[in-house]
Amino acid sequence: MAERRVVVKSPVGLHARPAALFAKAASGSGLQVTMSKGDGPAVPASSILSVLTLNVRHGDEVTLRADGDGADTVLDELAGLLESQE
Repeated sequence: MAERRVVVKSPVGLHARPAALFAKAASGSGLQVTMSKGDGPAVPASSILSVLTLNVRHGDEVTLRADGDGADTVLDELAGLLESQE
């Protein structure tokens, strides 16, 4: 299982638009990707509602996990989204 720890750079964290863009990218990856914050439970990254329940703010660190062919590439792309300033 591939894993990435990422600090969220968006000034608004993962709320509304950034969460929707992230969930759409995770869903389109074709892999089951999970996201967790701190010691909290992992949630499906492809579900905007699940992502929003994590209450991820600017500067928070999240953990992304995925398993399957191309998991490292998918996680690199998703990490890039979270590390952007948008």
